[in-house]
Parts: sequence; C-alpha cells; structure tokens
Amino acid sequence: MRKLVVGSRRSKLALTQSQQFINKLKEVDPTLEIEIKEIVTKGDQIVDKQLSKVGGKGLFVKEIQNELFNKDIDMAIHSLKDVPSIIPKGLTLGCIPDREIPFDAYISKNHTPLDELPAGSIIGTSSLRRGAQILAKYPKLEIKWIRGNIDTRLKKLETENYDAIILAAAGLKRMGWSDDIVTTYLDKDVLLPAIGQGALGIECRSDDTELLELLAKVHNKEVAECVTAERTFLAAMDGSCQVPIGGYATNQPGGKIEFTGLIMTPDGTERYEHTEIGKDPIELGRKVSNVLKEQGAYEIIRKLNEEQPH
Repeated sequence: MRKLVVGSRRSKLALTQSQQFINKLKEVDPTLEIEIKEIVTKGDQIVDKQLSKVGGKGLFVKEIQNELFNKDIDMAIHSLKDVPSIIPKGLTLGCIPDREIPFDAYISKNHTPLDELPAGSIIGTSSLRRGAQILAKYPKLEIKWIRGNIDTRLKKLETENYDAIILAAAGLKRMGWSDDIVTTYLDKDVLLPAIGQGALGIECRSDDTELLELLAKVHNKEVAECVTAERTFLAAMDGSCQVPIGGYATNQPGGKIEFTGLIMTPDGTERYEHTEIGKDPIELGRKVSNVLKEQGAYEIIRKLNEEQPH
C-alpha cells in the first residue's frame, strides 16, 4: 500500500478522532504509513457568529473535499454530522466505522438536573436542534449561543453567564473526558440527536479502489445502514444547520431499523416528529420525510432557508 495522507480539521477533537481511526487501520495492516494533513475550514475561521446565521452547507468539509479533488490528500476523516447529505460527484463515503455514543451530554454548574433548573437559567448551545427541543420541554429556560472547542465551552460555563451547556457526548468520550464531568446524558426522548451524531464518515475518491478495499475492512455495516436512513431523511427535507432537524436510527431484531425524524421551529413552539420501522434504510428515511411533509413540516424549512444568507 502506498503512503496515505489523511485530511483533518485542525481542532483538537478532529485530530484526536483522526488518529484513533488511523490506529484502527493500523490494527488491520501494521505496515501502513499514514500522515495527517491539517486543513482549516470556513467553519473553523468563523468563531464569532452562530453557524446557522453564516449560511451554506459544508462549512466544515468544503476545503477538505477540494484537497481530495486536487489529490493533495487520499482520504478525509469527518464527523459525519458535519457532512452534507449530498456528496460531490467523484467522491464517496468509503467507510463508516463504529459509532460512538450518539446522544448529547448535559453539563451544569453544581450538577443541577435539567428539570430542576430555575426559570431564567441560561443554557449554552450553538445548535438550533438542541435549543428548540429544550425550549419545547422547558419554555422558562433561556438559550444563549456558545462556540468554541470542548475546553473553551467548559471554561465559559465556569467563567461566563451560563448555568449549563450541552455538548455532543461523542466528542467528550473521544477526548477522554471522564463521565464525572457530565451531569447526565440526554437520551432520544429528551433530545433527539443530530443526523449522524457520534459517527465518522471516511471520504475518499470514488475511483481509489486500493484505498476502498482497505477501508472496507473497518466498515461497520449496521452503523452505515442507520446513518443512511438518517442522511436520506436529511436530504429529503433539505436540512442544514439553519434548521432544527434531528434524526436517529437504531438496529432492531430481524434485520430491521427503527428511525425517528424531527423538524421544529427554533423557538420550540412547533414540532413534527414521526417514527417508522423497516428494512430498507433509504426507503425508511424517505417515508418519514414524506409523513412530516404531509403534516406541514417543510413549511418551517422553506421559511428558514428563505431567511438565511446564501
């Protein structure tokens, strides 16, 4: 096998999960020579604005995909929730490895439980999906946007005007944070996860058969089926970070998949949610999106997309 160059965002989490995936590849073939190339994306450069207000899809992947097209790197290791549902022609997701915990982690001062926070308490999150679901269940709480890596956000919880923050549990786990720091993990009944949350997507050129053969050895078919249902729903709903959209699929006995899709207004007042069980992940994602569209959910997306810069 030739020497491989992996493209990764420069954040500590991106580099850590890239190294963890490289280690997995080396378990399969210890002779592999792999180096990481750090790439700064547009999403990394914009730290003073809420991502939903920046507009566009692929804020964390476009520059990395360009390096794949230019053959400056051989593969990219993405957090799958950052990857738009449509992959550019000539590129492919060559592998979906094992998924980390897909839920969100709620971290509060003095470990105060979410349902015991007093009215007016401020929760920090940069995700419209998290904010909408929290406001729907706890309308007396306030959402204040927060950006930065895990360390930065934990520091802001201590030093700034936040009573709690919500982070993806997968990032905390991959960075080796102890469970002690987390007040509670919020399961799908409290907070439905983002599409692909906790999963990685390994992107490469579609014609790189040598690399695709290697990636097949660390591919997790069951996880891939689940995220396919989620990403099909995302594509069908034309979802992006400008829309409070969630989706979560799990493997069920008998080769079946259960998938729940969710669309909300940012203030949490309107909620469209539907669950289906089936065997074909693509059909499942489309079916749930069709039901939500019939209920009127697409009107929320249309309005939000019209309001945003392009």
